[in-house]
Amino acid sequence: MKRIFGRGVSAQVALFAATVLTLALSTTRCAIGAEADIPRIQAGAERGSIQQEIELAGAYFAGHGVARDEKQAAYWYEKAANSGDPGAQLQIGFFYEAGIGVERNPSRAAQWFERAIAGGSVSAKVNLGVAYIWGMGVRKDPEFAAKLFREAAEKGNGPGACFLGDSYYFGIGVQKDVDKARHWFEVGAKKHDPQAELSLAILLLGQTDQSEEERAFRLLRDAAKAGYVPAKHELALRLVRKTDFPSSPHEAIAQLQDASSHGFWKSTVVLGVLNRDGRGVAKDAAAAYLYFRVATLQGGESAAKFVENDVHALLPVLAASQIESLNAKAADWASSHDRRLEFVRYPGGDKNFPAFALAYPDSGLHAGRLFPAIEPQEHFGETFQP
Repeated sequence: MKRIFGRGVSAQVALFAATVLTLALSTTRCAIGAEADIPRIQAGAERGSIQQEIELAGAYFAGHGVARDEKQAAYWYEKAANSGDPGAQLQIGFFYEAGIGVERNPSRAAQWFERAIAGGSVSAKVNLGVAYIWGMGVRKDPEFAAKLFREAAEKGNGPGACFLGDSYYFGIGVQKDVDKARHWFEVGAKKHDPQAELSLAILLLGQTDQSEEERAFRLLRDAAKAGYVPAKHELALRLVRKTDFPSSPHEAIAQLQDASSHGFWKSTVVLGVLNRDGRGVAKDAAAAYLYFRVATLQGGESAAKFVENDVHALLPVLAASQIESLNAKAADWASSHDRRLEFVRYPGGDKNFPAFALAYPDSGLHAGRLFPAIEPQEHFGETFQP
C-alpha cells in the first residue's frame, strides 16, 4: 500500500487545490425553530415583502414547513436579491455557482457577488475572490483575489483570513510567505473557521515545540467538532501515531468511522489498514477487505489503485463465498451512503439561510453542492460496521 499515514492529501484539503469554493458557508445557518407559518409567509412574499421572500426561500431550501424545492428556493431568493438584499444576493450567487435550483452560470454568480459586495456583504468578497482565483465567470486574476480576501479578513471574516493564508502559503496572487500564511491562519482560527484551524494545526505539527503540538491537537479537535470532515481524518491519523495518548485508539477509530460514513474514502482505507494489522482493533481480514471495497466504491479509480495490492493480498485468505458476500455488503452500504461531504453540521439559528452540508466538488472547477442538514432519520451519518 502507498503511504497513508504521512502528511498526504489530507494536509492540503483545506487549501485551494481541494476546497475550491466554500461559497455560502458564512451565510448559511441552521433552520431550527417553530414550524413555519407558510400561508402567512407566502402571502407576504407575494405582496413583495423582501423579508418574507427570504423566509419563504429558506423554507423551500430546508423543507421547513413545506416540501423541499430547490427551484422555488432559488426563485424567491432571486426575487429578494433583485430587490437589493445583500444576503439574498450572496445566496442566489452561490446557487448559480453550484447549479442549485437554476442552471449553473458562473458569470451570473459573479455578478450577484459583486452586487452583494456593493450592498455591504463582506462574505461575498470571499466568494468573488475564489472566482477570480480560478477564472470562473470572471477573468483569472489571483492578485485581485488576494486583495478581496484581505479586505474580507480585515473586516473580521474567518474564511477570508483562511483564504488569504492559503494565498501566502502557495504564493498565489502574493509572494509566497509561510510566516504570513500562519498569521492569517491564526486570524481565521480565532474566528473559529474550521479550515483555518486545520491549516494552522498542520503548520504547528511541523514544529518541534511540545506546546505547539498540544495546541495543534486542540485545533484539530475544534475543527472536527465543527463538522469539518477533513479535520476528522487528519486528527485520526495523528492519533493513530500518538500511542502515548490514552484515548487515541478509541478516539481515532471514532473519527475515522465518522469521516468514512460521510464519504471520505481515505478514512475508510485507514480503517481497513487498522483491521488488517490489528491496530486499535482485533485483527480481522474480512473487515479489512470490506473497508477496502467500500473505499473503492467511495473514491473510484484513485481509491481502487490505492488499495489494489491490499485487496489482492487478502483474497487468498478469504473463502470465495465470503468474498462474494462482502462485495454485496459493500455495494449495498455504499449505495445508501453515496454523499461525499466536506462539511456537516453548522451552528447558528437563522432560518432564512438554512444550514446545509457541503459536498466535495466533482472536479477542480466545480463549486460544490449543498445538501440538507443531516437528520437522524436519514441514516446517512450512521457508523459503518463490517
